Amino acid sequence: MRLGVNIDHVATVRNARGGALPDPVRAAQLAIAAGADGITAHLREDRRHIRDADVERLATELTKPLNFEMATTAEMIALAERLKPHAACLVPEKREERTTEGGLDVVRQEAQLAPRIAQLKAAGCRVSLFIEPDEAPIAMSAKLGAPVVELHTGSWCHAVVDGDTTKAEAEFRRLANGAAYGASLGLEVHAGHGLDYDTARTLAAVPAFVEFNIGHFLIGEAIFIGLEAAIRRMRQAMDEGRGAGH
Repeated sequence: MRLGVNIDHVATVRNARGGALPDPVRAAQLAIAAGADGITAHLREDRRHIRDADVERLATELTKPLNFEMATTAEMIALAERLKPHAACLVPEKREERTTEGGLDVVRQEAQLAPRIAQLKAAGCRVSLFIEPDEAPIAMSAKLGAPVVELHTGSWCHAVVDGDTTKAEAEFRRLANGAAYGASLGLEVHAGHGLDYDTARTLAAVPAFVEFNIGHFLIGEAIFIGLEAAIRRMRQAMDEGRGAGH
């Protein structure tokens, strides 16, 4: 399995104080040295963490693929067309939310998404859609021509943390079934949001998942054990889960 490391919250810490440190690009480079297969960064419309200059540097300095998370706005599409990141992951975005709270409503937004996806593909970006793990949005993602979907794992992770066993089991089945359905349609299936060592290990046993994108937990762990150690431990947890699944 591949591990994408989201470095947004290194920028959150930087922005809380102002100035240039800690440098999210340095964090990205450390993550790659520790075994990350790619770097994810979300340039929000309000620039609350990652800034334009960060994305510019990531696009030119990284030795591994950049997964550029972005809203489906003309501004962000134009930026992706210019920088040509390896991947462009389209996500829903609300100014008032603390973090991304759910998947993109691709069924209702088919007409708006189709030309955006075409623009990104024409620019050479591998388009990913961040969606809920249900058949309708997965099928629509395939219809729209996106080669990748990233399934939102937040509901399952929250249920696990809350100790709600019944909900956690139902949400895990939803994710496993969604991943299998996506793979059956020829989509590459990723997952992300709220994953920690234990949930990543568990979900890695589902063979249809190819990549996890993890950020907040790893940056939090880095406070205690260092970023490289946190990434290596996550890599080990994923490998253990994938081995158990096979």
